Amino acid sequence: MTPPTALASGAKGVKMNSLSKDFESITITGYYTRDIRFPTSLQDEGSDAMNGAVDFSNPYCVLQTNSEYEGHGVSFTIGRGNNLVCAAIDMLAPLLVNRSLASLTSNMGNTWRYLASDSQMRWVGPEKGVVHLAQSAVVNAVWDLWAKSQGKPVWRLVAEMSPEEYVRCIDFRYITDALTPEEGIELLRNQELGRAERLKEVEENKAVPIYSTSASWLGYSDEKMKGLLEQSKAEGFHQYKLKVGGDLERDLRRLKLFREVNGWDDILMLDSNQIWSVPEAESYIAHLAPFKPLFIEEPTSPDDILGHATIRAALRKYNIKVATGEHCQNRVMFKQFLQAEALDYVQVDACRLGGLNEVMAVMLMAAKFHVPLHPHIGGVSLPEYSQHVITIDYLVVSGRRSVLEYIDALHEHFYHPAQIANGFHVTPTAPGYSVHIKPESMDRFSFPGGNGSWWKGKEAEKLLKLERTVGWRPEFGKPQTEVVDVQLKGNDAAFANDDGRT
Repeated sequence: MTPPTALASGAKGVKMNSLSKDFESITITGYYTRDIRFPTSLQDEGSDAMNGAVDFSNPYCVLQTNSEYEGHGVSFTIGRGNNLVCAAIDMLAPLLVNRSLASLTSNMGNTWRYLASDSQMRWVGPEKGVVHLAQSAVVNAVWDLWAKSQGKPVWRLVAEMSPEEYVRCIDFRYITDALTPEEGIELLRNQELGRAERLKEVEENKAVPIYSTSASWLGYSDEKMKGLLEQSKAEGFHQYKLKVGGDLERDLRRLKLFREVNGWDDILMLDSNQIWSVPEAESYIAHLAPFKPLFIEEPTSPDDILGHATIRAALRKYNIKVATGEHCQNRVMFKQFLQAEALDYVQVDACRLGGLNEVMAVMLMAAKFHVPLHPHIGGVSLPEYSQHVITIDYLVVSGRRSVLEYIDALHEHFYHPAQIANGFHVTPTAPGYSVHIKPESMDRFSFPGGNGSWWKGKEAEKLLKLERTVGWRPEFGKPQTEVVDVQLKGNDAAFANDDGRT
């Protein structure tokens, strides 16, 4: 498939008269990738019922140009496997070299289709898994470059598009049975009423309320969790999410602690990170229902659409809703979740989907089905991306205010980190997509790294020997004593089946 070409002046798409002469001359001349891993498992950050040891990591893509601008895009993993995504970026990014930025952005839907159409790479997808994580980094690097060249944050770049221009960014293949381009345009036009008032809230940092997940990690002791809850309460938080699913007795103790510290007016959300089968989910959640959670997130396999629908129906009597999406790998799965009425909150992940284009498609489908957007922010760079996503949804797509997750971790490594104030996300104003990591942080946490890299030091040794499976270690036919120098984190619950046997 040939790359998209620039539209003739006056054609639909990006308004050509808004593009400077400098923009017209910007050409992508090269790229590079970095495998960046932060050793967050040392403090049990990110630990949950399924993931016992989490090192927040970014496969990092930089698009170089013949101008002063670079495009920075990232995806997200939790450690090992980061290198696989970097290898896939190395196979996709060359498709953009020697292409002008104007030609790529004149029809971003075609550009997205072009990147998804390498048939040999598509074979190991298609549009899912490692290849899709890599496409996310490459596509978002184009958005970052485009926004920087226009001197705007990404949310404003999208907000200033006409409905036709917004829709032109989307590849509608596979989703027209749920949403057509014409329906998308109509939805966007309907939201133009009241937009000026919403923009005022956006510019005054009053558009995106926040909730905290920082106290939730299962690896935290009760004492640490209590201290973090008290700190968050003092900072003005009133909405929280806690991890559950590791052990019922412990979950009940932690939820009791939460209500003792926060009372019954604060909103509680729960996340079980795929730990249960469908029959287990209702019986387990029934024990947690007295603590009045708003929703349960990822109660079963992220691929089980009908299973989520079954769980959602079973939980109605407890007035507990179902949220999912952080592992929903493309717009097609979200389409089916919505059609099957299998979820109450759409938790798009800005790195899991194939870039902002696909997120924009899911936002439109969610608006059509009247299901609120609730982006996932469980790791490094996701808060930076998602503040743009939720702002676009509120300002342009749904007009509905939704809370956004906030995790206070690793923001110091970014030039323009996500920030909060007075219970709201601070709207980003710097040009780009906010994920530009400082060079010193790249060098310090690149893997395997060179001289000066954290991963070459003594402290890294125990993490490099750490087995990432949760609660289970195969013997491979050998006596247990022959498995040496391996540490284990997690619990047996992840490998229990319906009748509780491991």
